[in-house]
Amino acid sequence: MADPQPRNIHFCASDTEIARQACARMIARFGEVAVESADVIVALGGDGFMLHTLHSTQKLDVPVYGMNCGTVGFLMNEFNADNLAERLEIAEETVINPLAMRAECIDGSEHTALAINEVSLLRAGPQAAKLKISVDGRVRMDLLICDGALVATPAGSTAYNYSAHGPILPIDADVLALTAMSAFRPRRWRGALLPKNAVVRFEVLEADKRPVMADADSRSVRNVTAVEIRSEQSIRHRLLFDPGHGLEERLIREQFV
Repeated sequence: MADPQPRNIHFCASDTEIARQACARMIARFGEVAVESADVIVALGGDGFMLHTLHSTQKLDVPVYGMNCGTVGFLMNEFNADNLAERLEIAEETVINPLAMRAECIDGSEHTALAINEVSLLRAGPQAAKLKISVDGRVRMDLLICDGALVATPAGSTAYNYSAHGPILPIDADVLALTAMSAFRPRRWRGALLPKNAVVRFEVLEADKRPVMADADSRSVRNVTAVEIRSEQSIRHRLLFDPGHGLEERLIREQFV
């Protein structure tokens, strides 16, 4: 019996040979529609490509089903060309909100960007960064001397945040993780958990002497003097996962590795 034909799918793939070949086979087998007419987007690649796909399609309000043709694939499902229609039919949806970053620079310019995983501040010179941290307009830390600091969403809590020894957050938790990298003062300060609606502001002290860059999902801004971060709840990213393999299960499983 022929495979049921999934309707209104748009396929996209990363630049790797494996992903491109897989995409060509899927299109030949199932056909596809333009992204503007799609009911679902199937993204073939790794986590980086999934982030790119979510950013580029955020105005469409179309769910994205990832199939791993990369390395880690935390945001992806297992690659298998069989039973695609059935897998999409029973896939479970997770909705995540990105972070909005507004960065002020030494030259007076301002830059904005969105981040699905995290917004990070990193020292851009040989000396440690000096940061002042405010939450909702109230100074919470007058001086943090560190290699950097970041604010991560639950979806991004297993990425850079986890590598920096930050906490893994349940996907439906209404909190953000504020995590320091290599904190010198306060010694070994690990960060804080903040309400999802909190507005976090970092001010860079001695910005000329101790340059700092800001990064929002690999969108970098150099020579920042202040960075404000908040959850952008007006933007919804819809991810589809196979039953039993959603983000919630993966976040729990990651803590018992």
